Amino acid sequence: MTRPLIAILRGITPDEAVPICGALIEAGIDWVEVPMNSPEPVKSIEKMVNAYPNAVIGAGTVLTTSEVDQVADVGGGLIVSPNCDAEVIGRTKTRGMQSWPGVFTPTEAFAALKAGADGLKLFPGDVAGTGGLKAMRAILPTGTKVYAVGGAGPANFADWIAASADGFGLGSAIYKPGMRAPDVATRASEIVAAYDQATR
Repeated sequence: MTRPLIAILRGITPDEAVPICGALIEAGIDWVEVPMNSPEPVKSIEKMVNAYPNAVIGAGTVLTTSEVDQVADVGGGLIVSPNCDAEVIGRTKTRGMQSWPGVFTPTEAFAALKAGADGLKLFPGDVAGTGGLKAMRAILPTGTKVYAVGGAGPANFADWIAASADGFGLGSAIYKPGMRAPDVATRASEIVAAYDQATR
């Protein structure tokens, strides 16, 4: 990963998928998730995987093992969920993909790690806050990757990084349904610049 930033393209359509994915990669964001409640998400993922095989592309809002299989069958490499479901995590790892389940409490965090998660999605980040992350970090195993999602973005990257966030998932800050590739490119470039500034 060039930077620990995941673009969340909720609502994207298959026709938009390749040009918008290309704009993100050009800007420096090469991890992309298409939430499963988007129009024809698996088709969008398949198109992006075929166009950009070196990027890490997969699905978000994955709630079932059958959805995991659908994404794996088209070459996806990433499964992100809003919740911690051990069966979804297990199937994700069995299919050779990265697993990033959503957690909010230490109980969920440890359950996700026990099930084999590659990293944790702290969600909703704006509710947990940087204080919540700091408190949880004290008891998490050393090396655990935690990404803040929801309420974390360019305006507060530095605060989250200071609280030990390893990366971020970015939704409406980077893409809203109907946006064209040049607009996404502009937003993505601004986000990358803000992240780079925050990590200097």
